Amino acid sequence: MKLQGKVAIVTGSATGIGKAIATGMAAEGAAVVVDYVGAPDLANAVVGNIRSKGGKAMAIEADVSNPDQVNSLVQQTIKAMGRIDIFVNNAGMESKHPFTEYPFELWQKVIAIDLTGPFLCAQAAAKAMIQQGNGGRIVNISSVHEDLPMPTNAPYCAAKGGLRMLMRTIAVELAPHKITVNNIAPGAIYTPIDADVEANNKIESALMAEIPLGRWGKPQEVADLAIFLASDAAGYCTGSTFFIDGGMLRQSGSL
Repeated sequence: MKLQGKVAIVTGSATGIGKAIATGMAAEGAAVVVDYVGAPDLANAVVGNIRSKGGKAMAIEADVSNPDQVNSLVQQTIKAMGRIDIFVNNAGMESKHPFTEYPFELWQKVIAIDLTGPFLCAQAAAKAMIQQGNGGRIVNISSVHEDLPMPTNAPYCAAKGGLRMLMRTIAVELAPHKITVNNIAPGAIYTPIDADVEANNKIESALMAEIPLGRWGKPQEVADLAIFLASDAAGYCTGSTFFIDGGMLRQSGSL
């Protein structure tokens, strides 16, 4: 198992890509903390699924934009599982509006979750990893939109662009502590939230035309990349963005 004996926190892992990462890391031997906000039902279901297969997992509620809750998330993990080796910044949100009409309050919320959240989480995780003295892995789930414009989604793109430079900068700072930091930048990954796009042939066809491989990505494919970056096999990888987009970035217009 690639992550045997490791302890991982995956934010926003009750659903979608985060769920696939948490489940995949548990299958590779990691003890996993499923971070969530709101009702615990979905997070508990992920934990139950992991445990039913012999894995170790627990759910902790924490808003990644709240410093106290982030610190509590890390400390609760260490108290329950003894350490933290892997932190995956997956929690995120987006909301589309024309730029000239974008509500300031919504700008603040997107930036708080998509950029301030990874800053707070990486900082808390790095402090714990440095104190432990055995290095660690920080993996951020970014987006092709850290590089590719997306009209009507300015805050999201700004946050992901900021996450790119946050990752690059702290990768250099944390390298002496044997902590690697990398981004995964997904393109069109199919989760249930995309059912409306899949149901609209015109919209889905336009999307597929932008992707050289001509298909949706799968959450498990993102999870497999996250597992690699969290494993010993990626020990010499730091400060980079790993795109997983079916070639979209090489061909796409502005989606």
